[in-house]
Amino acid sequence: MDKRDTGILVVDDELIVRESLTKWFREDGFRSEAAENAAAALRKLQNSNWDIALVDIKMPGMDGIELLQRVKELKPDLFVIIITAFASVDTAVKALKLGAHDYITKPIDPDYLDHLISKALNERNLLRENLKLKDVVSELSEQDEIIGESPEMQHVMELVKTVAPTDTTVMIRGESGTGKELVARAIHNHSTRKFFPIVTVNCGALTETLLESELFGHEKGAFTGAQYRRKGKVELADGGTLFLDEIGNISPKTQMDLLRVIETKQFMRVGGSEIIRSDFRIICATNRDLEVAVKDGSFREDLYYRLNVFTIPLPPLRARKGDVAKLAHYFLEKYSKAMGKPKHGFTTEAMHTLKAYDWPGNVRELENAVERAVVISACPTIEKHDLPVQTRSTQQANGKRLEDIEKKHIEEILHETGWNISRSAAILDIDRVTLYHKIEKFGLKRNQ
Repeated sequence: MDKRDTGILVVDDELIVRESLTKWFREDGFRSEAAENAAAALRKLQNSNWDIALVDIKMPGMDGIELLQRVKELKPDLFVIIITAFASVDTAVKALKLGAHDYITKPIDPDYLDHLISKALNERNLLRENLKLKDVVSELSEQDEIIGESPEMQHVMELVKTVAPTDTTVMIRGESGTGKELVARAIHNHSTRKFFPIVTVNCGALTETLLESELFGHEKGAFTGAQYRRKGKVELADGGTLFLDEIGNISPKTQMDLLRVIETKQFMRVGGSEIIRSDFRIICATNRDLEVAVKDGSFREDLYYRLNVFTIPLPPLRARKGDVAKLAHYFLEKYSKAMGKPKHGFTTEAMHTLKAYDWPGNVRELENAVERAVVISACPTIEKHDLPVQTRSTQQANGKRLEDIEKKHIEEILHETGWNISRSAAILDIDRVTLYHKIEKFGLKRNQ
């Protein structure tokens, strides 16, 4: 902070103190004024911006302690240094408890006062940098937005906003590639833990031994190759969120270890004896049917109930075809910028191909398809032959009979509307009874 931009207000009923301190601060390059009592000080604080106030305790009318209380209500970020000729432990403790930055006695030692002012300015700069960093973190957090305007995704966003401010354990369920980690990050970024880390562990990609070390860390010499102490992901998530992806794939032993950590928030590193505490929120994700896993004994029932507190189901992309165009344009803009290849959009034929495809790999497959199209496209607009899905899309046609085409078309409309019968019937221009008859006739089922 530049001294010329720093305002110091001296509040003292002694003229000699006011004049000597303001003169000293001005000669040192600060902007400084004085107030002879609390009322004058409050008027100056309301009319101008001040960074530091030196406040005498003994003053006629409102004393320095009461003024400190009023100042903290009006300007909580103002640094207040209490000055007095009648020092006592009680007043010092009371002033500090009320939010005073420090406490100095008369006669004032110029060197010590200079030290206090420098210390206050350093703390003030750190606070401002901290606020700026928080703003940057918030802006970066909002960049990973969830794309989707379909009723299914709007429902997901409502669930995210509902559960995010709480500390409730969340289980995200959905097929591979539907964006489970993106939803986990959205929950974290909208929670009170957003300024602490979100630590991700892909449980399905590690063996039992490696996963144990990854989660809990290890001590030096705990096993062959452990040449140094290493903190685990549970410890690193202290204050933040631990995201356990593919939770349904962990071994029985890891299930037991994880259950104990969730219940106690305590653990020991592999090969260690020190108990370590960590305050973290759990968000997990799986594409496995955990209810079946519990029934066949491959997943602990008590851990299942610990994790399955608040569930967010993510629909596959084929069940929300209305989002395909918006997602495709989002990825097109993303990769066009990254590769420096401006693209204006998709041809009508290319967009029809994207919408007609069933996307078994979900959003991840769509993103990869658009990225590849940007790489190979030589035109300003993405064309059908730039997409890797056209052949597979054609293969999706199940016969050429009129009945096959009718079945396929009704199925697509039902997926687009999320099986809303009234909306589907209106789009197809038939009544609800006829639609029910056709659903039964073709054997169509939800999420088929």
